Amino acid sequence: MAGLDYDKLLERGYSQIPEKTTAVERFEMPVIDSIIEGNKTIIRNFEFIAGRLRRDPKALAKFFTKELAVPASLDGPRFVLSARFTDRVLAERLKLFVDLYVLCKECKKPDTKIQESPAGGKMLVCEACGARAPVKG
Repeated sequence: MAGLDYDKLLERGYSQIPEKTTAVERFEMPVIDSIIEGNKTIIRNFEFIAGRLRRDPKALAKFFTKELAVPASLDGPRFVLSARFTDRVLAERLKLFVDLYVLCKECKKPDTKIQESPAGGKMLVCEACGARAPVKG
């Protein structure tokens, strides 16, 4: 009789476990909200994007400035580029930044931080798996 109760409890327990979701990533790439005013492109949610990536907005701004080869400036939560760019071009550069400076080279998780290495360079340190990889800049 005790076995019957156990089986019922076990069945009830299994029924309350949620089924696995199909390959849903925890990390979602932030979407750029940009507008074009004259010859300038303004990324309105730039500070939000930097916060989601856990990176300094100045570092992200420096990357965009170099990659797009245009002068730019931070204006509060916005980032103003002195040229016209489509959302597709901006999204490609953001993905490149994430691949180089956010995602772990080993486990591909976004739980990373950039630290100064004892040798003087910068290292991408994964808080999930402990991997370390050198990064430029």
